[in-house]
Amino acid sequence: MKLNADSFSPNSSPSRLIPRRCFSLTLAGAAVAAAPRRTLISAGIVITMDRNRRILSDGAVLIENERIAAVGRRTELEREYPAATRLARPDGILIPGLINTHAHIPMALMRGVADDRRLQDWLENFIFPAEARNVTADFCYWGTLLGCLEMMLSGTTTYTDMYYFEEEVARATREAGLRAVLGQTVIGFPVADAKTPAAALARTESFFRQFASDPLVTPAVAPHALYTNSRETLTACRKLADQYRRPLIIHVSETRKENEDMMARHGKSPVATLAEWGIFDGPTIAAHVIWVDDADIRILAAKKVGIAHCPSSNMKLASGIAPVLRQRAAGISVGVGTDGPAGSNNDFHLIEEIDLAAKLAKVSAMDPRVLPAQTALEMATIEGAAVLGQADRIGSLESGKLADLVILQSQAAHLVPSFDPYSTVVYSSKAADVSDVYVHGEAVVRQGTPARLDTRRILAKAREYQKRITLSLSSKQ
Repeated sequence: MKLNADSFSPNSSPSRLIPRRCFSLTLAGAAVAAAPRRTLISAGIVITMDRNRRILSDGAVLIENERIAAVGRRTELEREYPAATRLARPDGILIPGLINTHAHIPMALMRGVADDRRLQDWLENFIFPAEARNVTADFCYWGTLLGCLEMMLSGTTTYTDMYYFEEEVARATREAGLRAVLGQTVIGFPVADAKTPAAALARTESFFRQFASDPLVTPAVAPHALYTNSRETLTACRKLADQYRRPLIIHVSETRKENEDMMARHGKSPVATLAEWGIFDGPTIAAHVIWVDDADIRILAAKKVGIAHCPSSNMKLASGIAPVLRQRAAGISVGVGTDGPAGSNNDFHLIEEIDLAAKLAKVSAMDPRVLPAQTALEMATIEGAAVLGQADRIGSLESGKLADLVILQSQAAHLVPSFDPYSTVVYSSKAADVSDVYVHGEAVVRQGTPARLDTRRILAKAREYQKRITLSLSSKQ
């Protein structure tokens, strides 16, 4: 409640009921309640990823409630805010929270269930049958908790999901304290949470309403792909996204076979087909985008489609090498994603994907100068935020932005010496180097330990699901 002079006017009836001494106590209590919660986090190195790409030695970030209030030298901020709670990591590297732009988080419970297969074989003969026998609301809830546990411990603060029962994914995400863009899947055959695309769209609309103003969860619609949905369904997805001003997430041109099949069916590339149908006419996150030519890239740039680059998945499934350099040169925002852990990748370690994104670009161009470490980190922070349409809220350490940040300890043997902070983070750091993680101004990891999640309970549940899934795959149902 906002306090003003009229609130305590001697002529108002409430004031005559309260003694003068109580006035002062009430005012003092209100002042305490209104005071911001301030935390001053300092580190030996602060990589801001702000517009000027400042790197501060002996720097600090001041958090007020859920937002960053100041970024600067530790000594100056300590002097200016002496009453702030302090977290000092003098040997640490402080960076913006990492942003995973494409994943299937509940599939953490199917980690490695079908490795070393081509995408269509993997999907049609293993994943789709396994999902049909195992995926429930409870599966998605516990799978998300497992995935969130892994992500937060490896420095991811925001992720993009594309799966089923997204209201359960959202519930688990909020319990974990992470930020997410969650896409309810729409696909052209019966799945765990919807027997028809129309039912999936109705579920999506309900999901939109349920999380209309959530501070951590951004709901989205996620038609699986062009090859798994009709034109009518895809158009309905775009219409629903536009109606609620939400993003649309879709797999695009992931494999050569997909591209060739769609060319034969529609007479043009998947990108050109989707553009002609108006599917890109609004905020869109396109995953993979490997098999595209210059004309496709021009379309994606003109439509301002954000791209999620998934280097581990693309290599593991031998899907191809995305033309990231040409995409970025055209002005497209390209983020980094892990994809799912059931065979297309086996972990959610975004810090590993940054390293691979840089190296894959170099070897594909046969030029070590392309996609340097700084650019790779940009893709996982401020550029990843742009892919999600949230660069004004997250992705860098700047005053006014939401306080999502990560501290890497830098005293392990593989991190010493450090001549270049970008090089250290991108080429040397590992997931296990993450010590502290803040999301929305709250610590979700403290000194390598989850602050909100019960690790033992989650892992025990994951092992229970492993037994169920193994039994289901061995049955002849």
